[in-house]
Amino acid sequence: MKSDAVAFGIAGILFGLIAGWIIGSQQGAARPPAAATAANAPQGAAGSGTSRAAVLDETQVNALKAVAEREASNATPRVQLGNLYFEAERYDEAIKWYGDAIKLSPKDVNVSTDLGVSYYYSNQPDKALEQLDHSLTLDPKHGKTLLNIGIVKAFGKHDHHGSGRSWQEVIKLGADSAEGLAAKRALDSLQSAHPAVTPGSPGTQGAARKPGA
Repeated sequence: MKSDAVAFGIAGILFGLIAGWIIGSQQGAARPPAAATAANAPQGAAGSGTSRAAVLDETQVNALKAVAEREASNATPRVQLGNLYFEAERYDEAIKWYGDAIKLSPKDVNVSTDLGVSYYYSNQPDKALEQLDHSLTLDPKHGKTLLNIGIVKAFGKHDHHGSGRSWQEVIKLGADSAEGLAAKRALDSLQSAHPAVTPGSPGTQGAARKPGA
């Protein structure tokens, strides 16, 4: 996985996107991508890198937990806790809080996708894809979900044909959108690194490996 991610030549960009844009959806606006370096990759991906995890604000965490405890039917503090733990790279806790939030707000595609991304970062690519596929049942044209399906397939499953198809779908939805431009860069880099890959061709899925992807 490490060598393949390095050969891709786009690991930093894509991993920055997954951390920046998807979690940013909860605040209603996409964040700019993180710096395009291998340091943005999840553990075990393109080199070890230096962690850029956010420092967890325990005061804020405790305040949100208090609200969540008082308001058993309120998904919002649970989503915010998921965001905080994700940004601190504590993905098991992020999964717990996003999971609690999605139970209360089952039609929220952004929470569903954030949960899928958290599975991916916790080395569970199959669960990530299952959750991201569920996101598409909520919104078949959700660009952030399709973008991340491509990332999980490329780096978590080594399914380059599948990732290419996902990114093509993002481009079709809006070539000039933030997600569309990211998908275009990813697709161009994929085809440059793997000239034999033709998005839309059947291809065979690569053996399942832990991501570091």
